[in-house]
Amino acid sequence: MASPNPSNDSTPNDDPKPFLIIKTGQAVPEARALGGDFEDWFIAGLGRQRFSYRTVRVDRDEPLPSPQGLAGVLITGSPAMVSHRADWSERTAEWLAGAQRAGLPMLGVCYGHQLLAHALGGAVGPNPRGRRMGRVEIHSIEADDPLMGRFAPTEFFHVSHTEAVLEPPPGARVVAEADHDPYHALHFGRHSWGVQFHPEFGRAVMRAYLQARAEALTAEGQDPVALVRGVADDTVGPAVLARFGALVERAQRPAAA
Repeated sequence: MASPNPSNDSTPNDDPKPFLIIKTGQAVPEARALGGDFEDWFIAGLGRQRFSYRTVRVDRDEPLPSPQGLAGVLITGSPAMVSHRADWSERTAEWLAGAQRAGLPMLGVCYGHQLLAHALGGAVGPNPRGRRMGRVEIHSIEADDPLMGRFAPTEFFHVSHTEAVLEPPPGARVVAEADHDPYHALHFGRHSWGVQFHPEFGRAVMRAYLQARAEALTAEGQDPVALVRGVADDTVGPAVLARFGALVERAQRPAAA
């Protein structure tokens, strides 16, 4: 399971605004059995003492608060599919579009990345290159990007997805790509990003996902045993989360751009 980076344990933010985790579903039971769920792994990476955290289960129709009262937002992954246009997902997309207009710092992860792209006018659907899981190489293509630039030119991250952003929304910049996904990370403008990889997945969680999806992978002609073996090391995912946390803090300062 992902563990907090020691550098993440910053002093508490003086700003009383909470950091919102929009939870769009649960991790697979095999991963939850290791301890925690999406929000726990994200908080560990962002820094437990950095913010006051609040989690809202939008997939259970829990209401979202006003964006004006928040420090930042993270949108989690999900077993759901953005292309299915579930009512709760579409309501969340509408809220995200408003939060983007308000300039709220946001990070979408996997489903969250796709939902942000959809909310802002992009296209999302089944990845033409099929399901991708395991530890993969990601190419950061903008060295000066505030979030992903420090991970240029390449780093390894854990992925698990069948859908992808097929067309970025107007004005979005591609900041990272993968062999199977040309829009793997997007900057949506101001303080808002989406990443298709899972920065919160440690190797134990990634292996649990591969084992949970072994039957589907085999049916698709992939080798789940080889993919599990390929998850030999952790990734710098927690450093991406810590970096986003620092960008949220910077955005709260009066002099922030």
